Amino acid sequence: MAHLNYNHLYYFWMVQKKGSVVAAAQALFLAPQTVTGQIRQLEQRLGGKLFDRKGRQLQPTQLGLLVYRYADQMFNLAYEMQDLLNYTKDESILFEVGIAETLSKPLASRVLLSVMPADGSIHLNCFQAADDQLAARLDQHKLDMILSGSDAESRNYSTILSQKLGSCGICFFSQKTIDGEFPANLEQAAMLIPQRKSPLGQQLLRWFDGLGLTPKILGEFDDAAMMKAFGRHSHGIFVTPNLQKQEMLDAGLTLIGETEEVQEEYHVMFAERMIQHPAVRRLLSTDFGPFFAGNE
Repeated sequence: MAHLNYNHLYYFWMVQKKGSVVAAAQALFLAPQTVTGQIRQLEQRLGGKLFDRKGRQLQPTQLGLLVYRYADQMFNLAYEMQDLLNYTKDESILFEVGIAETLSKPLASRVLLSVMPADGSIHLNCFQAADDQLAARLDQHKLDMILSGSDAESRNYSTILSQKLGSCGICFFSQKTIDGEFPANLEQAAMLIPQRKSPLGQQLLRWFDGLGLTPKILGEFDDAAMMKAFGRHSHGIFVTPNLQKQEMLDAGLTLIGETEEVQEEYHVMFAERMIQHPAVRRLLSTDFGPFFAGNE
C-alpha cells in the first residue's frame, strides 16, 4: 500500500471517538463538510466504506471497526508520547490537575501541596470543573490527574483508574446560633447544601431521610467555595468538612453540629499511562491517613 494520509485517518478516528461528524468537527475546529470530505478520500484510498448511515446515526462498517482498532492504538500511543515529552516544560515537570467543583478547595490544595517538592521542579496547573468534564479532558490527554469526591468505578469510567486518599466527617455552621438540639435543629433554619447529584449531596440527603428530617433547602451548589461564601453572608446553615472546623470557628461562625456518618471523600483518578508521572506516583504512595484524621 502506498503512503496513507494520516490526517484523513485522524479525522476518521475522531468521528468514531466523538460519535458524530459534527462533534468531531467541533473538536478539530473544522467545518463538518471538510471532515466528511476527508473521510471520503480515506474510503477511496482503502477501497471500502468506513461508515453506514442508519437514520441520523453513523455506524462503523466491518472495515471501519478494523481501521479504528489500529488507529486507536496509533493515536493513543502518539498522545502518550506527547504526555511524556510534556512532563518537562520551562525546565520543570508540568503537572496538570483537574479538581472537582464540589470538593473543598482548601483541603484539595493542601493535598496537592503535600506532594509538591520545595525545589520548584514541578509546575502545577489546576483546572476546575464537573467530574464528567474532567474525565473527558483526562481522556483527551489534557489532564494528568483528577482530584474528585468519587472513584472511577462509581462513575462508570471504564478506562480510568482511581485510588481513595481518605475521607472526613462534616460540620454544620451558621452566622447565628440555632435553637434546639442537633441534628433536629437543622430544621430551624434554611440550609445551603452541595448539589444533590454530587456524592456528598447524595449522602447528606440520605442522612436527613434516615433521621426523619426535612430541612428547608435554600440553595444547592456545585462549588464548595461558593456555598461557604453564601453561608458567611446569610442566616442559613452550610456544610463544611470537619478538618476546617477550627478555621470556621476562628472566622466567628457558629458550630451547629457535626457528624461522622456523612463523609466527604477524596479520590485521585488517572489514566494508566500517568502512573509514571512523578507527582502522581508521590500521591499514590503517600499515606494521607494522619491528614484526614486531623493529625498532620
